[in-house]
Amino acid sequence: MELHMPGVVPEESQQAHFQLLIPNKWKNEKHKPICIHLAGTGDHFFWRRRNFIAKPLLKDANIGSIILENPFYGLRKPNNQTRSNLHNVSDIFVMGGCLILECLVLFHWCERNGFGPLGVTGLSMGGHMASLAATNWPKPLVLVPCLSWSTASAVFTTGVMSQSINWDMLETQYFSDGQYRERLSKMVTVIDDAFSAGQSFIQNFNQSLQELKEDISDTRKIHATENSNTCGDKYETQGICPQEDSSIFLSKSLKNTKLDSENLTIDAKDALSQKVAIETEETSKDSGSTLTNLMKFILPLSAQSKTDKIDITKTNWWEREALQFMRGMMDECTHLKNFSVPFDTSLIIAVCAKDDAYVPREGCSSLEEIWPGAEVRYLDAGHVSAYVLHQKLFRSCIIEAFERAKKIYENDVGEGLKCDITYEQLIKRYDKNIQ
Repeated sequence: MELHMPGVVPEESQQAHFQLLIPNKWKNEKHKPICIHLAGTGDHFFWRRRNFIAKPLLKDANIGSIILENPFYGLRKPNNQTRSNLHNVSDIFVMGGCLILECLVLFHWCERNGFGPLGVTGLSMGGHMASLAATNWPKPLVLVPCLSWSTASAVFTTGVMSQSINWDMLETQYFSDGQYRERLSKMVTVIDDAFSAGQSFIQNFNQSLQELKEDISDTRKIHATENSNTCGDKYETQGICPQEDSSIFLSKSLKNTKLDSENLTIDAKDALSQKVAIETEETSKDSGSTLTNLMKFILPLSAQSKTDKIDITKTNWWEREALQFMRGMMDECTHLKNFSVPFDTSLIIAVCAKDDAYVPREGCSSLEEIWPGAEVRYLDAGHVSAYVLHQKLFRSCIIEAFERAKKIYENDVGEGLKCDITYEQLIKRYDKNIQ
């Protein structure tokens, strides 16, 4: 990445480090599977992935492994960084960009040396990084993301990890430059909110259509009442209309009628103010009022939540805007909808935990929607318990995915999958595109 964006990667993280585990002798010289293993949060150095995943894969299935050290971790950790505490939010994006490019380099190296089929896997953050890397490889690739999902935005805004972020500092930086904030805000988009409206409408189409008919019918009745009623004249002279009991009709009357506040009597003013207050209160209490029924199915759940009320105090308003900006920025850079679909989604087996508080799935696009043909399996466990207790299941999914690749592309492994250009030629092509 330093070649394309000089100065972005810390000096200690620029040099990639990896370990290669292959058998002394392959069982089949035409079948030399290699899987790249990416690290999850806090997984420094190589020993954990080597002992829990790579060695058992080599022993049980004759699958080789490349254990790649993440930037900012282990041998690539900056000297001024404490443990896994990244200094900047942007470091996460730098890490992802480095891992994508480094995986591509390793895939090309494997092809030139006759290895294949190829795959990539990872746990937690490593699983999502593996997904991002797979979207950039234009050939069949085994992908087994474990304990990850379609975007990293929920991890840092609603998951357990959100509590580890220094929001006070981010808010101060976000609001320090208004013009810079405005430019950035236009560049990012909260992906799932944009899709959830149409998605919710389609999923509840029959019910939504019925509600729409009822809304239209109610609106026509109100218009009929309005045309046959002389209440408009009463508003102009008296300021009140005892016959009306619809908040919609009241608002339309107030909108279409000119009121001269200076000529109104005190009683008329008080009566009108009281009427508006009552109707406003009733509207807020009545969740089933006309012209709002359909919106229950169109609006995202986050916008409907009655418990998530917007606090207009300055501090909470700052928190809300900064949080939404964070979510939009994360979606822009990490949401799988923004990346290409892998070449063959039948080689994807994702493993998720049902009760995952670190990687929330609620309100996020599912992997099956983004990658049709991919398989998602769920563990009856939480994030940490799945990581500790189900390593064997992760390995079995990797083995199964490689078996699929062997059956489908058995004749293409080796010479048939070798890259037709060298990595140096690929770099030159990228440089030309950048210029």
